[in-house]
Amino acid sequence: MDLLNDWISSINDVLWSYILIIMLLGCAFWFTIRSRFVQFRMIGEMIRLLGDSPKKADGHEKHISSFQAFAVSLASRVGTGNLAGVATAITVGGPGAIFWMWIIALIGSSSAFVESTLAQLYKRRGKDSFVGGPAYYMEKGLKARWMGILFAVLISITFGFAFNSVQSNTICAAWDKAFGIDPVWMGIILTAVTLLIIFGGIHRIAKVSGVIVPVMALGYIILALGVVLFNLGKLPDVIRLIISNAFGWEQALGGGIGATLMQGIKRGLFSNEAGMGSAPNVAATAHVSHPVKQGLIQALGVFTDTLIICTCTAFIILFSGVSTQTSLNGIQLTQEALTAEVGSAGSVFIALAILLFAFSSIIGNYYYGEANIHFITRRKPVLVAYRLLVAAMVLCGALMSLDLAWSLADIMMGLMTICNLIAISILSRQAFLLLDNYMAQKRKGIKSPVYRKEDIPELEEEAECW
Repeated sequence: MDLLNDWISSINDVLWSYILIIMLLGCAFWFTIRSRFVQFRMIGEMIRLLGDSPKKADGHEKHISSFQAFAVSLASRVGTGNLAGVATAITVGGPGAIFWMWIIALIGSSSAFVESTLAQLYKRRGKDSFVGGPAYYMEKGLKARWMGILFAVLISITFGFAFNSVQSNTICAAWDKAFGIDPVWMGIILTAVTLLIIFGGIHRIAKVSGVIVPVMALGYIILALGVVLFNLGKLPDVIRLIISNAFGWEQALGGGIGATLMQGIKRGLFSNEAGMGSAPNVAATAHVSHPVKQGLIQALGVFTDTLIICTCTAFIILFSGVSTQTSLNGIQLTQEALTAEVGSAGSVFIALAILLFAFSSIIGNYYYGEANIHFITRRKPVLVAYRLLVAAMVLCGALMSLDLAWSLADIMMGLMTICNLIAISILSRQAFLLLDNYMAQKRKGIKSPVYRKEDIPELEEEAECW
């Protein structure tokens, strides 16, 4: 097992030290400049769109609202990366890794805008609702079905298997520390509940996520803000520590800046998924009047995930000082930090929070896999087999080591991100044409822009559902 982990880690070092850092930052900077900083200048519009109502459903179609699509994608984003991933980043890369998480969120949200706008443009009508995502815009936009199938396989394995094993591993570690519950029994319970929900389909997932996500996120933010207010005097020192560690001479001389940068970007991407190609799968299901609306909604999701929730976790850990006083890692470090701040109830609260955060991610992750299995084949036995394998990986994740779970997730996440970034780089012009159309309508005083495929003749062929 150690040999397998070493082999996977060596591949991850090459992927994340060279290829992905260049691609992620390069694409994010280009999209930010080309869109004229859309993620900053349209924040007000993003918030307004959360209350945007879907058009009236036609026939028997069950339409997903903007807010429901936001909630499902946020359910996948908000989870282990926020509580355990931040702790891992600080342990391995130092406090400076948080600075790079902020940077990848600020500029990477432009990548989230592009990929989700493209998902809306290229979506198709499914049996009950719209379907779409990277596999679809690769097939129709790039005329490369082989690439779509490759991406569909990668995301189905990444989210259904690798990421869900991380979520399960984290829940079990938290409950073992807080309540002494054997990971085997916790894994069995998680597996059973996962099967119950995923056999209900996207509408049950949207309904569950729409309730769980706002409650769990708000509760955690309120607690974290309480800790920040209680430690307000330490806040300048903590921010100074994060920034100095990101660029300090000590890190430069020790070769630590590379590790800090890599951990910040890796854990930031795991948490907010900007440019990874995951959120577009659910963004495509939303019933909106203009593709740009979902692009903006998903960009807001990146900000919510990293700049608010991840930052809350980082501050709790750094205020407590436990990161330098313990050998704990992952979720158990976050539990130890909160215990140091609020007492023994802190460990219990994190165990309960991670159950909600990570379990909502498990069901959100499963949906990404299901949507892409449907792209490859519509055969019911294949989907049933996939559901059973997802449940099996939830159980396996409860039993495997923390390092192996994260290493598998990193390598699969890296491969699917490369595939998606290549596609959205080539197709990004379509997203910017749609943004220009949206802004032109806003300048005319139209509060809620509507896209019709005849508005942009060169996109008529792509706009099948418009």
